Amino acid sequence: MSEAVTLAAIAKELYTAVFSDVLDELGYRDQALSPSIRPLDDELVMVGRARTGAYREVYRVVPGENPYALEIALVDDLKAGEIAVLGCGGSTRIAPWGELLSTAARARGAAGCLTDGFVRDIRFIRQMKFPVFHGGIAPLDSKGRGTIAEIDVPIRCGGVAIAPGDLVVGDADGVIVVPQAIEATVVDRAFAKVRGEDDTRAELERGAKLADVFARHGIL
Repeated sequence: MSEAVTLAAIAKELYTAVFSDVLDELGYRDQALSPSIRPLDDELVMVGRARTGAYREVYRVVPGENPYALEIALVDDLKAGEIAVLGCGGSTRIAPWGELLSTAARARGAAGCLTDGFVRDIRFIRQMKFPVFHGGIAPLDSKGRGTIAEIDVPIRCGGVAIAPGDLVVGDADGVIVVPQAIEATVVDRAFAKVRGEDDTRAELERGAKLADVFARHGIL
């Protein structure tokens, strides 16, 4: 199965809660980003590979310097199915994402943006139906407030360690990160768990008792 088909199947059939359950079972209990990270549009699902950027705060505008250089380089290099993941270290001063970056990322086939910083131009992004998960909404320009120090390096975003290429899944419940080292196992188990949940749901809809169904399937 190709990468694109795999990501599409995950987006269609799986969801963050089932990934969280499987990761818990495997002992990875800290892969869900902070509940403060929310989607701009609850109806959109985001599935793709992390392309990371690590922001740091700054407190002045340097004349003649392009503060967006690495951010532009990251967005211009996005490939189909990739997600711009921007870690802002809990800053309440940085809004690294907006409409024009969304437009550029979507044109390259990117799957979305994830940041624990702020996002702006939200009316336009919502109209585009481009998945963006954020730590807040503010009109701030990052210029003079924050700049990317590094790209394509391991970062922390929303309290979770994220490496370039990690699988990122976001929906109305939140965001989950699946480390590449265990991805194949996690995805296989997630598909199996969803099949079990489908059987459980069907029995409950037919009126079976929850205790009996749980005893048979062990799924709740």
